[in-house]
Amino acid sequence: MTQPNEIISAFEDLVGSSAAMREVYQLVKALENSTASVLITGESGTGKEKVAQALHRHSTRSQGPFRAVNCAALSKDILESELFGHVKGAFTGAINDKKGIFEASDGGTVFLDEIGEVSSDFQVKLLRVLQEGEYCRLGEDKVQRCDVRILSATHQNLEDLITKGKFRKDLYYRLNVIPIHLKPLRSRSEDIPLLAQHFLKEYSARLNKDLKKISGEALHILQRYSWPGNVRELENIIERAVVLSQGRSLRICDLPDFLLKEENWSSEENLEDLTYQEAKLRAMKRFNQSYLRQLLNQSQGNLSHASAKAGMDRSNFKKLLKKFEIHAQEFRSK
Repeated sequence: MTQPNEIISAFEDLVGSSAAMREVYQLVKALENSTASVLITGESGTGKEKVAQALHRHSTRSQGPFRAVNCAALSKDILESELFGHVKGAFTGAINDKKGIFEASDGGTVFLDEIGEVSSDFQVKLLRVLQEGEYCRLGEDKVQRCDVRILSATHQNLEDLITKGKFRKDLYYRLNVIPIHLKPLRSRSEDIPLLAQHFLKEYSARLNKDLKKISGEALHILQRYSWPGNVRELENIIERAVVLSQGRSLRICDLPDFLLKEENWSSEENLEDLTYQEAKLRAMKRFNQSYLRQLLNQSQGNLSHASAKAGMDRSNFKKLLKKFEIHAQEFRSK
């Protein structure tokens, strides 16, 4: 069986050992000798472009260029100019001929992110590229040919857009030859430690810091957060923490305060295999841990202040912290 570290090294920036991510790795591996179009779906921030890059690297086109275009960030005319190119005088400001991405990427891969945002006119032209490998530059009728593999991605439900008449069914089938779906980070919390450590290593090196690890308490908070921004949000949080940290490990006081609020924690928990008593004990443990962390956060790790707020003597409060594996020093500001 492939071990997590082997998976990480094999797919570089694709990090995770969950069943969902292992399925993605297997698909990337299975497509090594394929030039089929792939549609990557998932919420914003789940790493769709990373998957596209991995598909390109592990393909027969890996020596060719890889170009990524965010379709939502460009107007219709600019998008067509970027992809198809244009000739001098095609529109105001077109003072020279311009080579398009399809021409520049011949023999390689083009990744179209947010494909659900493109206009109906563009959909027709893209369908021609997929079916015939042909297109025309803006401002001329001469047919150009290209040999590119098209990968696309969206956070939208394209089938819903088809029903509403906003997306062509024939284009959808051409793009969706092989579907890959990326699950949100909140549903694969076991990947958070690997991802967090991956970003810690990256930004520590980039910022010339000597951070080696993430404390257990900080890691617990990261795993309980719901991550609405998915992997991209986690990366931003770790980068921020590395910038602010003064120690050799990333601690809870390096994390933003909103991560400690329980309403931001993920509620996705599998209770179906638990008895009533087991579920009750787990809920009580979560309550105690949350309550104690809030006290320590408010008191900045001062045991005397925190125990006074709890109406307990200091020694019993320390015993409670030990029971629930909570370390006061994690909450102390530097």
